[in-house]
Amino acid sequence: MERSEIVLSICPPQAAEDVAAAVADSVFSGVYVDANAINPQRMQHIAEEIRPGATVLDGAIFGPPPGGRRVARLYLAGDAAAMDLVEPLFKDTALHVRRANGHVGSASALKMAFASYQKAARTLAGVAHALAAAHGVGDELTAEAEAMASNILSDPGYLPSVAARAWRWAPEMQDIADTLRAADLPADMAEAPVAVMSHWEGDKDQYDLPLADVLAHLRSQSV
Repeated sequence: MERSEIVLSICPPQAAEDVAAAVADSVFSGVYVDANAINPQRMQHIAEEIRPGATVLDGAIFGPPPGGRRVARLYLAGDAAAMDLVEPLFKDTALHVRRANGHVGSASALKMAFASYQKAARTLAGVAHALAAAHGVGDELTAEAEAMASNILSDPGYLPSVAARAWRWAPEMQDIADTLRAADLPADMAEAPVAVMSHWEGDKDQYDLPLADVLAHLRSQSV
């Protein structure tokens, strides 16, 4: 019986370990690509489960389901020779393979970083529109949103000014939390930024801080 040389694991995140265990039990010795939305720690655990018989690649999928003019990206991290085997599988398809810097776990970290913004932003939009609707200003909120720049995540150079103003923004977020509670809406996503902004208390009005310093201050030991 012929055995597969490459296995792609794309499943609900909560099933990633179960799929890996099933493959490991089959004594698989090819290239195992875990392309699930899981954190780097889980990815490392899965890699240990599959090895030493197989070569493990860390994968992360971005974009909508391919079709028509829509394309998706598959980032891979790990053994270069294994990536050389996987990449041709998607030649001339609507799934573009890209190589992530770093070792197994870095592609998963990229997915977590992107999704932390994407998923939270969409959830926050729901809360914002619910609050506006509760006060009859939904159309006005939409109009203001249409006037906003949409490159927040793609412009990290803007973050030093955010850190410099965190001392003013944190109290405003507390008032927003109170407003949400008064409208019988969840205030969690307004309260969370207050805790994050506390890491930037020492950056008050320092608009010229290097971006690397601003990002480093978000680490817990910086508080």
